[in-house]
Amino acid sequence: MADSGSSAGVKVMVIDDSNTIRRSAEIFLVQAGYQVVLAEDGFDALAKISDHHPQVIFCDIMMPRLDGYQTCALIKKNPRFAATPVVMLSSRDGLFDRARGRMVGSDEYLTKPFTKDSLLQAVSRHARSGAD
Repeated sequence: MADSGSSAGVKVMVIDDSNTIRRSAEIFLVQAGYQVVLAEDGFDALAKISDHHPQVIFCDIMMPRLDGYQTCALIKKNPRFAATPVVMLSSRDGLFDRARGRMVGSDEYLTKPFTKDSLLQAVSRHARSGAD
């Protein structure tokens, strides 16, 4: 791993109600040297964000209780986390879904199923190592 310097210390949060998606994202990210925080829904994520201060957040759209749009909007409304990049995850690839993601402040939109490469590229585009 020649490139581990860029990923060392970068914390990535994955919010998804699917255990399979959370686990595969975790495996991809950990193999690449990132620290990973998992959350199974928006409420879980909001509770963990202030403890862990992730540098990049992946957020599923279709979740129970608090969907991805609401979760992203709440993250972006908090002055401490407004600058934290949020990448929406969805199996829906419509223009409306992408536009709605932008409206709540998301920085990128990744369609599921994502590949290891697309996930890691999204992290490297948004992560600032050691930035707070």
